[in-house]
This record gives sequence, structure tokens and C-alpha cells, in this order.
Amino acid sequence: MFNKVITNQTKTMVLLMLVFTAIILLFSGLVYFSIVNFSHQRFYELLKIRTATIVQIEKSKDHLDLPENYILSSLNDEELPMEKDYVFAVPTDSNFRKISQEVHIPDYFFKNILKKGEDNYNDKEFYYIGQSFKYGDKDYIAIASAKNHYVIYYLGFLKRTLLTCIVLSLFFSMIFSFYLSKTLFKPILKITGKVKEISSENLHLRLESQPDNKELNELVDTFNDMLNRIETSFETQNHLIGNVSHELRTPLTSIMGEADVALSISRTPEEYKETLEIILDEAEKLDKKIKALLMIAQTGFDGKIQKMDKVRMDQLLWDVIETLRKIDSRNNIYLDISMLPDNPKKLKVQGNEQLLHLAVANIISNGCKYSNFQQVKVSLGATDADVYIIVKDNGIGIPQREMNKIYDPFFRASNTNNYEGYGIGLPLARNIVRMHHGELIVTSNEHQGTTVQMRFPNFYSTQKEV
Repeated sequence: MFNKVITNQTKTMVLLMLVFTAIILLFSGLVYFSIVNFSHQRFYELLKIRTATIVQIEKSKDHLDLPENYILSSLNDEELPMEKDYVFAVPTDSNFRKISQEVHIPDYFFKNILKKGEDNYNDKEFYYIGQSFKYGDKDYIAIASAKNHYVIYYLGFLKRTLLTCIVLSLFFSMIFSFYLSKTLFKPILKITGKVKEISSENLHLRLESQPDNKELNELVDTFNDMLNRIETSFETQNHLIGNVSHELRTPLTSIMGEADVALSISRTPEEYKETLEIILDEAEKLDKKIKALLMIAQTGFDGKIQKMDKVRMDQLLWDVIETLRKIDSRNNIYLDISMLPDNPKKLKVQGNEQLLHLAVANIISNGCKYSNFQQVKVSLGATDADVYIIVKDNGIGIPQREMNKIYDPFFRASNTNNYEGYGIGLPLARNIVRMHHGELIVTSNEHQGTTVQMRFPNFYSTQKEV
């Protein structure tokens, strides 16, 4: 219960409140003590002027011969609030105890005046400043004192004003902290809610980008990329489980059937040879399908790190075409290089050459096979960021109603019964392209042909992203 209440949003709000409170108190204290210090200095300056005036008045007298410990003057005209002015003859023994008791000023204040020539002092209400001077052969002390009404009254008002401002500032800072923390965590809470909706039943769902939030968008992109890999792996595994039993059971059933028939009665050597040949043929089919399954599993985003190098796609394409022509001389492939960039560096991609060779070869081979070895046009081009390979044939095409199944392993379109194949070339190629952070797009019309576009980010664009 306590953990549910103390969320990160609450912690952020409290932290902001503490910061605002510390700043408000700090600046309020600075304002208060600055004004108090200024008022003290200003009032002492006024008292100092009054003291200098007293000294000038006394020095201007014709005769000034006062007995020791006798107060010459206690009051002048009030020019400052509650002002009291004094002039004392310094006792011959420098004992100010009697004067101190009469005027209620500590005797060390008088001693400091004699020692320094001038000094100041203040109690709770009155401020004092004294100055020593000589007249004839005697020493005298002049003191001016007054109440600092500004400190006593005005600073009290300043205290109440500051306290009111502090309370109001804390109230508004609390509202602002709550609003700010809520605003900061709103997109995170939104993403959290969306993530909770995603399960194995709806892996197609994706997080939405947050406007003007680069850091969260990087998280969203990373999470969506992870979902792409999981969805691909999940779909691949589901399809494999669904198809593998059917695809593997067929040759196994044939092998077991031939073996049962051969063992049911005695056969001639020729019949045994024929049976063994059938079993060998079915076993070879079984071997090919198992290898295909392993290859799809290896490229199905299983987390394995493949060896990556810089690959020139034009060189790889020439090698693929040469290999396909050696495998079957009927393969009629035309390489269109009209879209080649001026800078050959744009044709380099970061990838595994063997896997890329396998993916491109499968796509071109399918084009040759399903177009009955008519000419297949292969175009190579590049932009500043991507390398494109477009394979276009004029073959049998794919029925539109079956386009959503073309990436299912072992799926074969209904119009391919007259063609050999296992239905693994396209899903395998798509897995390889995705592994290289690329994209494979298939467009097809039955009886009109198929176009497969493969896009790979070039080597330099991937380095900039890193």
C-alpha cells in the first residue's frame, strides 16, 4: 500500500517542493538580512553625523572645563527618533562605572571609544555611536543615540510580508510541482498502459511516438524494434510448428510405407533396389527440409550475433547472377545498372556476405523459376542512406487472396503445383533482410508477375546512427 502511494511521480513532486522551498527560504533570508544590515549601516551613518556635530558644537565654545564624571549635556533637539546626545569628560582614572550606571551604557563601550577614537554599540532598542576629542588638555567623549524605528517597526512588517510570501510561494510551488510531475510522467504512464495491453495474442500492437520527446522516442523505437524481432520469431516458430509436422510426416510416411511393403513379402532384388531408391529419394527430401528448418531458425532473430563486414552489393549481385547461371543455364537474368550511384561507397552495407548472397539468390531464383525462365530484370541503385535491389519477373504471380501467407514457412501458392520447391525461400530472405535492418516488399499480380524490392541501409548511414 505504501509503495503504491510513494510512486516516482510523488517522489518527483516532493523533490521539486524541497528544491523550491530551499530556494524560497534562501532568497527570503538574503533579502531580510541584507535589509537589516543596510538599515544598521545607514542608521550608524546618521548617528555618526550627529556625533560629529556635537563635537564641533562643543569645540566651538569659548570655555569647556568640566569636572570628572559629570554629564555636560544629555539632550539635544531631536532630529532622530528618541535621540539622546551626551558629552562626558573622561575621568582621570579612566573609570566609567559611575557614568555607565547613570546612562545605562556598558563601560567597555567608553573604553573602546578611548582606545579606537570611535566605536558603536546597540541594545534591543537604542543605537549608540561615540567619538573622543580633546579640548585644551582634557579628553572628552561625545555620544549620539537614538531608536531605529525602521528596524523595530518596518522590519517587523517585512518579516510578516516575507512569511506571507513564503506561505503563498510554497502553496503555488506545490501546485506547480504536482502539475510538472504529472506532465513529465504522463507519456511514461501512457507507454506503460500500452505495454500492458501487449501480449502474445496481439504482438502486432506498437507504441506511439511522443511529440517533442527525443529520449522517450528512442525508448519507443527500441521497444518497437524489440517487438518486431519477437513477433517475427514468434510467428516463425508458430508457423514452423504448424508446418513442420506436415512437411516432415510426408516423407517419413512414404519411407515407412515403402519399408512395410518391402518387408511384407519376399521381393526380387530389383524390387528391393527400387524400394531403396524410393526410400533414399524421400530421405533426401527429408534432409533438405530439415536443413531448411535449421536455416530459418538460425535467421529467425534468435539472438545469435552474426559476423558482419562491409559488403559491396554490386559485387555480391554479380557473384549471385554468375552462380545462378552456373546452376542452371536457363536462368535468364538482366542486370540493370542505370540507377548506380556516382560514388560506389554508397553501395556498401554492413552485413554477412553469405547470408546476403543466400537471400538475394533465393529471390532471383524464384523469379527465374516461376517465370518459366523468362528474362528476370534485376536493378541495383542507391541513395545517400540506402541500397536497393529490385527483382522483377513476368511469371505466374501470386493470387491476391494468398498474399498474406507468403512469409509462412513451407507455404506454397495454389498456382505453384507444377513447380518444385519447399516454400522457404521468401521467408528465409525476409528474415535475412530484417537481420540487416532492411526491408523486403513483395508486390504481385497473378499471371502478370512479381516484383520484390529489398532495401538495406548503407554502411555509412549505419555508422552515423551509432
